[in-house]
Amino acid sequence: MPSGMLPPERGGTKGRKELIVTTEAIRRFEGDHFFLSNFSPSWIEIQGIRYRTLEHAFAAAKATDRAVRMRIAKLETPGEAKRAGRRVPLRCGWNEMRVDVMTWLLARKFADGSFLARRLVKTGDAELVEGNDWGDRFWGQVGGVGENWLGVLLMRRRAWLMSRTGAPVNVLRERERYMRDVP
Repeated sequence: MPSGMLPPERGGTKGRKELIVTTEAIRRFEGDHFFLSNFSPSWIEIQGIRYRTLEHAFAAAKATDRAVRMRIAKLETPGEAKRAGRRVPLRCGWNEMRVDVMTWLLARKFADGSFLARRLVKTGDAELVEGNDWGDRFWGQVGGVGENWLGVLLMRRRAWLMSRTGAPVNVLRERERYMRDVP
């Protein structure tokens, strides 16, 4: 079945719950939407190391040395973890794998059935934009300009979660717009 298509058992509208869908874009991950930020508290364990935030886990994933990853995990703030991640020797092929790593980490943070996954689904079909003023045009946007990979990956994760929970028909277009094979 082509990516983005729903299996026959999910293709109909019968039995689907209706949901008020947000159509207004979420342009920054702050306030009520801080949970979307990689800086928001969300314990993630990888290879026996517990990370306070997704930012800690992502920064640590850049390194191959377990001792470096453990040092990053112990840092108090996601800002410290981000800065530490900029100083580690990057694993071979990091730039080619970083989007896949982020996809994998977001699947852990927004695990199927979790509180955070339910909050993500409640954003409906709102465009998610990691608006920032620190110049990150790869993961987000500055002044409306940028690739917004974090926002795109969050929308893909949301689409996948919606497809698993019987999302209302009016948000299924979200799946078609942003879905590809993701965990």
